[in-house]
Amino acid sequence: MTCTLKQLSPCDGHDIYDMLQRIPADENGFINDAHGMDYAAFHAWLLKSDRSAKQTGLENGWRVPSTTFWLYADGRPVGIGKLRHFLTDALRENGGHIGCAIVPEERGKGYGTILLRALLDCAREMGINRVLVTIRPENAASLKMALKNGGVIKRSTPAHHYVVLDTSR
Repeated sequence: MTCTLKQLSPCDGHDIYDMLQRIPADENGFINDAHGMDYAAFHAWLLKSDRSAKQTGLENGWRVPSTTFWLYADGRPVGIGKLRHFLTDALRENGGHIGCAIVPEERGKGYGTILLRALLDCAREMGINRVLVTIRPENAASLKMALKNGGVIKRSTPAHHYVVLDTSR
């Protein structure tokens, strides 16, 4: 199995669109806002997402810059990851730096762990030394992949586990 991480491009096509349609709109707290949109709207979404990766400050007073990535396995997209460039107080409580999802038919194959590791490498390249991920208590698979990548649970509430990962690992 060969896995590759690719950054979103405004030129992405049907393979990415089809993958995003297979990931639910709300997947254990990961919001896939491309789910259910038609192909024409998908291109506008790609442009908006590309702009988000290039912004430097808050947009509309709350939206932080975020870069979207695709995980490819053996040449086909199997997952999406989003990396926020910095956090607001609200994102420290609900959201964190990284969110990711794997298409349902490819889960349980280690792709989530691979995707998170690659996103941690990207965070390190951006100068982010410690990454926060917030994970719902019922999402055992995401907690497992965070811990496999060296994550430490810093605190837990009924709504979330707050896991910190060092990007230097």
